[in-house]
Amino acid sequence: MDITRELFNVVFLLYSIINFIFYVPLIWLFNLLRVCFRFVYLEELAGKVILITEASSGIGKHLAIEYAKEGACLALVATREKQLQTVARDAKAMGSPDVIAIPADVSKHQDCSRLIEQTIQHFGKLDYLVNNAAIATYGFFEDQTFVPNDNPVMDINFWGSVYTTHFALPHLKRNQGKIIVICSCGGWCGTPGLSVYNASKTALVSFFETLKMELDSEVDITIVTPGLVDSNLTEEKWMEEANVKWAPTVSVERCVKAIVNSTKCGDKYVVEPPWMMTVLLWKILCPEIFNWVMNFLFVTWPNISSKKARSHKSR
Repeated sequence: MDITRELFNVVFLLYSIINFIFYVPLIWLFNLLRVCFRFVYLEELAGKVILITEASSGIGKHLAIEYAKEGACLALVATREKQLQTVARDAKAMGSPDVIAIPADVSKHQDCSRLIEQTIQHFGKLDYLVNNAAIATYGFFEDQTFVPNDNPVMDINFWGSVYTTHFALPHLKRNQGKIIVICSCGGWCGTPGLSVYNASKTALVSFFETLKMELDSEVDITIVTPGLVDSNLTEEKWMEEANVKWAPTVSVERCVKAIVNSTKCGDKYVVEPPWMMTVLLWKILCPEIFNWVMNFLFVTWPNISSKKARSHKSR
């Protein structure tokens, strides 16, 4: 048995090297041609029914406006009904032929069932599901006094998308629809102080990667991994607490345009800003250096800065 395992290790390694040298460039070329073709023949969104969770602010709100400009019908979901109604009116004014606002909490199984039912009852179909609902809390894990306080992060970020997808799938399969999952670069680039948030996004990526294989081509799935986006999740107070005010952010408008254009092209993955892909390469190829840099930027340097600030105050 040991000999078999060792033989498999050698054979698989050699086979992988050969594939990377000869076949991977061909696959990249094929994908490039496919993207060029889809870029010429972009998907028309006029008349499509698109459901967006947490559409009352941030990325969800701006996605609603962009899809409205494309002439899509919208089902907008959020817990804050007043803000949701405002976004619905704005989307209608921007060109959406029909918009409904559904107050719901995606962390609740019954609410997820109801919001899909209401969408189907009103429009009769569902073409796009945008899983966008998310919250974040900041703090080093060892400083947590009561870990269950972080349960809502997993309930909304992960289970909210899973519940909604479960109820939406039969309707999406009927129309060969799409699922767009707003994840985060934190899903593969663990940022100190965001352990539970990062875990929820990692779980989200893993779940939808698996679902993508299970569904094959019945429903397209696009996984979006934004970096720091200038939205309500990265408001100034949070940026100050997380000691990331120095970090470059991308505007929510630019991020949303990239998401809409990429999904119209049929892209399976969207990273915005694109330079965040280099961070992933550093993590894969040089994990020790990556970990050291992340520790310095988010743990050591902030501690030094806070000590200096305290010493200045004491003077």
